Amino acid sequence: MRDNPYIYFAPLEGITGYIFRRNYDRFFGGIDAYYTPFLTTRDGGIMKKKELRDILPENNRGLHTVPQLMTKNADEFITAAKHIESLGYREVNLNLGCPSKTVVPKGKGSGFLKHPDELDRFLDRIFSECDIDISIKSRIGFHSPDELPVLLNIYKRYPVKLLILHLRTGDQLYKGEVYRDAFWYAYEELRSTNIPLCYNGDVRVDCRGYGEDESGREIHSVMIGRGFLANPGFMGNEALKGSYMDRERVHEFVMSLQNDYEQVLYGETPVLFKLKELWSHLAGSFPEDGALFKRIKKAKTLKQLESAYGDIFEK
Repeated sequence: MRDNPYIYFAPLEGITGYIFRRNYDRFFGGIDAYYTPFLTTRDGGIMKKKELRDILPENNRGLHTVPQLMTKNADEFITAAKHIESLGYREVNLNLGCPSKTVVPKGKGSGFLKHPDELDRFLDRIFSECDIDISIKSRIGFHSPDELPVLLNIYKRYPVKLLILHLRTGDQLYKGEVYRDAFWYAYEELRSTNIPLCYNGDVRVDCRGYGEDESGREIHSVMIGRGFLANPGFMGNEALKGSYMDRERVHEFVMSLQNDYEQVLYGETPVLFKLKELWSHLAGSFPEDGALFKRIKKAKTLKQLESAYGDIFEK
């Protein structure tokens, strides 16, 4: 039994691309696997070149990266999964958790959970025809956590590499309380299987040292996303243990990110967008700097942006 659960970095669309992953690992580390933002399949399973670039081996050297696919078309999943396997990956993740209003009406992401029979047929196809390991990231239901027993009965039929359970329903989006009891319900239901269970949803505290709960139930893994954006490195490597919000290190991280984005993005506008999106999460860790964060939001050039967060980090 491990003393600590495995720590996985959640996929966050538009944020945790390969440039972010490489920089986060360089400055903070401590991550056992990075799951990519979802890749969308197209006719024949071919992904967009921009998305494919995110999983190219040369862009992920030294990282344990797991590509994620989102589709309801089994043929497209199978073709894309085989392509991913040809790049040297041993695992692909299926997105059954995205609650986006542009995704759900198409029956993808968490929208797929509304059609359990169709989902079962889909899983039967992909597990039958793919050699690569398949993990699943799922909500506990779409409308209600009462849907979880049906979903678990489906998942238990297949050799799922890992079940990552976001403890909200699809229609909650990312709001409201998480249903923590649902995790332990799933834990008990999966005891008789070989499916590891990963906790996901509002993890904001350091959970190292909590390899099991007070009842002796072992926690296999934890997936964290927005918690790492708000407080980078809060569960980083041993050298940083107990060091919350190392401002100097975060400053170096942000500047390195900016430099790398400038190398691959065209013009200031997309770089500004990327950095402002990061700061929309990071600002919560600097509550005393509300006025400076307003300057970040209003910045129209990189020079204005650098001036604003430079003042924050000089404190």
